Amino acid sequence: MGTPGINLQQYLDRINFDGAPGANLQCLQQLLTQHVRTIPFENVTSFLGSPVDIELESIEAKLVQQKRGGYCYEQNALLGAVLGQIGFKVTNLAARILWQIPIGHQPAQSHMILMVELEGTRFLIDAGFGSNTLTAPLNLDSSDRQSTPHGVYRFTLIDDEYLLEVTTDSGWQPMYSFDLKPKTHGDYKIGSWYCSTHPKSRFVEHLIVARSFPEGRHTLFNRQLSYQPLLGSKSVVMLADVDELRATLLDIFGIEVPSGREIDQKLGRIFESDGIAERVI
Repeated sequence: MGTPGINLQQYLDRINFDGAPGANLQCLQQLLTQHVRTIPFENVTSFLGSPVDIELESIEAKLVQQKRGGYCYEQNALLGAVLGQIGFKVTNLAARILWQIPIGHQPAQSHMILMVELEGTRFLIDAGFGSNTLTAPLNLDSSDRQSTPHGVYRFTLIDDEYLLEVTTDSGWQPMYSFDLKPKTHGDYKIGSWYCSTHPKSRFVEHLIVARSFPEGRHTLFNRQLSYQPLLGSKSVVMLADVDELRATLLDIFGIEVPSGREIDQKLGRIFESDGIAERVI
């Protein structure tokens, strides 16, 4: 049952989990729901110019003890370790992101995801995909439409690869494709290093934050703040300055950014850029 470096009770307190955890579908659903409601998707560390440490001890310190968020390599590594400690059978996988990618482009497997096997059924778990982060487990063995609190998804099996799509106002849109070949920590270290340090990485160029709530989902792309309620139309506002950005990060996403002239200058890049047109992330 033990996983070195994970304090299970501290994690459960962090996500406001009630009851005794167990390796069953109800617990799996509750853990994922509470995780994404409490721990925001965010890339503040890489946007401010620092590499992201994905050793489990560092992830736990940041996401649990320091009450920060993270991106896929942090979110799913932490959740996967927790699930394994509780008794779930977890397999670490990787996906090729196809969201907003030109048709025909074949990106690298740069996104960490999880597969959980429970009572003969395989589920996809993904706590780290920004505005389309899953808020419920998806049944990998079904090609039917699958409704979750924050979206409707479907799988298509093409040869030995699964394609995950989500419904939007424009119809079905691809999110990513993946196979079931297990990945190692070393695989993820290479991907995370690129994502958090390469000057052309979207996690270095842009500030991206998202958090799910029972009523909807807030998303921040640079200074563009969006809110998509479960029912109704999306609203979009543009933040005015660094002070409003800091307040938004704290009040909506629960992220307290350290103060300082150098950090403010880096955050100020957002308001100097022309790349603020509305986009879906």
